[in-house]
Amino acid sequence: MRNLENGTSASLRRRLLAGAAAAAALLVFSAGTASAAANCIKGDRKAPYTIGWANIYSVPTWMKQTEGTITAEVEELKKAGLVKDLMITDAQGNAQTQIQHIQSMIDANVDAIVVIAGSSNALDRVISDACDKGIAVVNFDSLVNTDKVTAKINTDSNEWGATAAKWMVSQLGGKGKIIIMNGPAGISVSDDRRKGAQPVLDANPGLQVITETNTEYNVAPAQEAMTSLLFANPEIDGVLSLGGALSAGSVLAFERQGRDQVPTTGENARQFLELWKEKGLKGWATMQPNWLGALSVYTAVQALEGKEVPAFVKVPLPVIDDSTIGSYLARADKFPADGYIYSDYDKALFDKLLAK
Repeated sequence: MRNLENGTSASLRRRLLAGAAAAAALLVFSAGTASAAANCIKGDRKAPYTIGWANIYSVPTWMKQTEGTITAEVEELKKAGLVKDLMITDAQGNAQTQIQHIQSMIDANVDAIVVIAGSSNALDRVISDACDKGIAVVNFDSLVNTDKVTAKINTDSNEWGATAAKWMVSQLGGKGKIIIMNGPAGISVSDDRRKGAQPVLDANPGLQVITETNTEYNVAPAQEAMTSLLFANPEIDGVLSLGGALSAGSVLAFERQGRDQVPTTGENARQFLELWKEKGLKGWATMQPNWLGALSVYTAVQALEGKEVPAFVKVPLPVIDDSTIGSYLARADKFPADGYIYSDYDKALFDKLLAK
């Protein structure tokens, strides 16, 4: 973390450890009051810790930026004497490979595993095994079904989809033909956004979904997919895109085909925000913060240190519209051209989120 002080000091750790026994006595689980600090963690685990980062794939820029926040956080925690090593794996999009990587981390007896799940159900067994072995497990972004984790951290993907769909209804007056662009099928964050949009669409039958597509979260395949859809659909009134790179790909496809731009939803992808401003687009966006990765590492270490952490940490969704897009673009040069302009984060923010 950028401003985590070296003052996560020995004295603080002594106070945490001194209170651990008392805290453990208070962590009697009852419905709705269970603390994730007591979940999974067991055995004689002491700082400095070894952290495992089980990535599903590292190619998309969002993932690269997210890994960057993880490695930066680990470096700060190393300075504080709380982390020793970071083990990183890349499953290259294969959930079975990710399972093998997590099993290797279990075999190595890492102290904590942070993971974006390549499948909402396929990882349940190995994640449960890690929990049973006393390893802190923090799952963020794309979530597993099992609750045998130390904490889950995410924005509300259903809310994401519902809010985007409501904006589209408002823009089109409840009538028109739209295309829906989804991320990869089977990834919980993509599926949940789509599920969140459906009740809004059901309540507004004048909004006709003429077709939808699933692509990876990259501009090139999204542009290719939208180009094909443009050839097949001469009349399109809006694009309900449920991912930032997807939105950039859509805008570029419309431009290349000489089609007028239409109201488009998306995320805080730099290219989409820049195209939005450049083309005078009617747009709406939100953000899945890359620093969810850093927060996950911080949460795991806090739990290992004996602190109570919530079983689920809900990170609020910001709204990016014409009134706020300028503040994001003003910081664009700090992020990769194909990256995501995410908000600032620090220890105070993380502590506030964990206190909820």
